[in-house]
Amino acid sequence: MKSTHALLLGGTLLAGVVQAKPAEQKRPNIMIILADDMGYSDLGCYGGEIQTPNIDKLAATGVRFTQFYNCARCCPSRASLLTGQYPHKAGINGMGVNLNMNAATIAEVLKANGYHTGMTGKWHLSTTKALPDPKEHLRWLAHRSDHGPFSPLANYPSNRGFEEHWGVIWGVINYFDPFSLVHNEEPIKEVPKDFYMTDFITEKSIDLIEQFSKDEKPFFMYVAQTAPHWPLQARPEDIAKYKGKYTEGWDVLRKKRYQRMIDLKLIDPATCSLPPNSSGKTWEACTEKEMEAENMAVHAAMVDHVDQSVGKIIQKLKEKGMYENTIIFVLSDNGASYERGYPPGFDRPGFTRDSTIIEYNSPHPGSETTWNYLGTAWASAVNAPFRYWKMESYEGGACTPLIVHWPNGLKKQQNTINRGVGHVIDILPTCLELAKVKYPSEINGQKTASVDGKNLLPLLLGETKAVHDTLFWEHEGGKAVRVGDWKIAARKNSEWELFDLSKDRSEAQNLSAKYPEKVQQMSSAWKKWAVKMGIK
Repeated sequence: MKSTHALLLGGTLLAGVVQAKPAEQKRPNIMIILADDMGYSDLGCYGGEIQTPNIDKLAATGVRFTQFYNCARCCPSRASLLTGQYPHKAGINGMGVNLNMNAATIAEVLKANGYHTGMTGKWHLSTTKALPDPKEHLRWLAHRSDHGPFSPLANYPSNRGFEEHWGVIWGVINYFDPFSLVHNEEPIKEVPKDFYMTDFITEKSIDLIEQFSKDEKPFFMYVAQTAPHWPLQARPEDIAKYKGKYTEGWDVLRKKRYQRMIDLKLIDPATCSLPPNSSGKTWEACTEKEMEAENMAVHAAMVDHVDQSVGKIIQKLKEKGMYENTIIFVLSDNGASYERGYPPGFDRPGFTRDSTIIEYNSPHPGSETTWNYLGTAWASAVNAPFRYWKMESYEGGACTPLIVHWPNGLKKQQNTINRGVGHVIDILPTCLELAKVKYPSEINGQKTASVDGKNLLPLLLGETKAVHDTLFWEHEGGKAVRVGDWKIAARKNSEWELFDLSKDRSEAQNLSAKYPEKVQQMSSAWKKWAVKMGIK
């Protein structure tokens, strides 16, 4: 792999924030913890009833963002986070495609500039293809046959800058026996009987912290959780915590979370109303209340277990004396998932390794032999106070909780709420600024594509209210653009809606008929961007 040597940035990086003199400053460790399909208000510190004490403590001693964005879907968000580019520019113009080789990842840049680099969990940034024979493909998913690499090896994490990767290449897994599990390029063909994916991510993250603590080099770690993405599968003891907790249904849950968010001062009811559930479904009319309540209980259990994972990782950082100088970002790749009803096939197994048939949409979800989904009504509820869900470019799909925690660098910002606007494309430039390195002009023998993101440190330190004036979205026909506080958004094959987010944070009032010229102006800007990105 060929990389251009990165030059140190001149000047003091965080003058007035870190107390040491510039010459004495030690570059921080950087850790990104990315949840998968987590609702905007799932975490306790964002209004949720789920037990997340470890992440809540990070929030209480860190910074919470209220207007931070992702790309509304797994692959695009992960690509933008790692490369600082809009996903289309990075090669992710759909699902299950290769990340461009000229899109330098955070790991590639930092590894070339004196950082250890490690990843645990879900990759989902390389080509995934089904076998020609559907029956043989299902056997492959169930570990009953072997068909070589899970995607092109050149785009495995271990070949995109990570010294070590323990995790999955594909995007959907059985939590108790995951398909495409690897250590670097080597498939892990057997797992212990008590295996659970979130625990595997925890254990390997702790192992990497131990490994990286053996010298003075700082580290970059990407902890890419698979939870709470479907299938709804969790450990029985975690599910038991939430048994009977959701029998009031999604309407009550959404209202309770909205009120807690007001109490936490995350939102102002004068400028953020609570729109109706985007599914159009009511709990009163639901005919499968018991199953639906259990679905939500398993989702909660999965989020709870991610929090347990975070607690163990934090404990290891403290044990190694690394906690104070590790900046930790906690966020989600998109809003909660609306998806439901997919039958076995492609990335969804029909049976387990021992040929036990998997029950889809089981009345009692949670185990390895069940395969359930959250669905639209719960997804809208846990994305409170916003509309819609994963895949859509409305706030419910594209706005993520973000917690940033760094004892050494954010002393004055502890327990603050940041209402500034940022995006996952800003993570790479921020990491490079923290590491005091420049973006390379060449990577993997190719000239690098330009970065779209901006350094977030001025926003983190309260020096500005936004690092972008304009942000764009597009995914499978859904689209949006935000200019200042104005935003237009549309679902596939639908008309643009216009919102003034300064007065209507939850996108409840469509102003397109009142301000057609603004819609025209903003849609023209979106079209120009789409052409630039190669979007048809």
